[in-house]
Amino acid sequence: MAPMRNGVIPNAHFKKHWERWVRTWFNQPGKKKTRRTKRLQKAAAVSPRPASGHLRPVVRCPTFKYNTKVRNGRGFTLEELKAAGISKRKALSIGIAVDHRRKNRSLESLQTNTQRLKEYKSKLILFPRKASKPCPGDADAETVKMATQLKGPVLPIKRQVMRYKARAITADEKKYSVFSALRVARADAKLVGMREKRAKQKAEEEKMKKK
Repeated sequence: MAPMRNGVIPNAHFKKHWERWVRTWFNQPGKKKTRRTKRLQKAAAVSPRPASGHLRPVVRCPTFKYNTKVRNGRGFTLEELKAAGISKRKALSIGIAVDHRRKNRSLESLQTNTQRLKEYKSKLILFPRKASKPCPGDADAETVKMATQLKGPVLPIKRQVMRYKARAITADEKKYSVFSALRVARADAKLVGMREKRAKQKAEEEKMKKK
C-alpha cells in the first residue's frame, strides 16, 4: 500500500543484534549464596570479635525534616571518648569506631554516646595478647572460655515511640488558632529591631521633655 500524503515512510530496522545489549540476572541465586558464604567466612576470621563490626554512636539524621530520627553514626568524637575515659588508640584496638571530624553540637548527644561507651566497656571481654603476661583489664581464663561471638549489631538502637492517651479536647484548645499564633510570632521576630528603635526614641523624647 502506498503512503498517503505526508506520512512517515516505514523504516523499521529488524536486523539489529539486540541480544548483544540485553542484560540478564540469572546469577541472582548464586550471588546470594556467595554473599552468605563470605559473611560466614568473615565472621569466622574475626571471631570472637562481633561479626557486625565496630561499635557506632547514636546520631540524629541531618535536615529539619529527618532530625527527629536517630541512626548509627560513623564514629565517636574525641570528646566522647575522653568523657568515657578511653584513648583514641585504645578505642580502635577494642572495636570502637572513631571519627575525629564529628563534633558534639549538644550536651544530650555527648551524654548519650558517653553512656553508650561506658555500657560497651562494662560488657567487653578483653582477651590477653599473651597468656603468660596478662595486662590490667584483661579477662581471666574462665571468662575467656565463656565468651561467645555476637552475631547481630553491637548495642542496637532502641527506638522510642511516644504514645499519647486519647482525651477530650478542651474549650481553650478549640479557640486556639495555630495559624494566628505563627503569624504573630513571625511578625514579632520581624519587627523586633524597629520596635526597639521606637522605644529608644520615645525614651529620649521623654528625657528631653523633662529637661
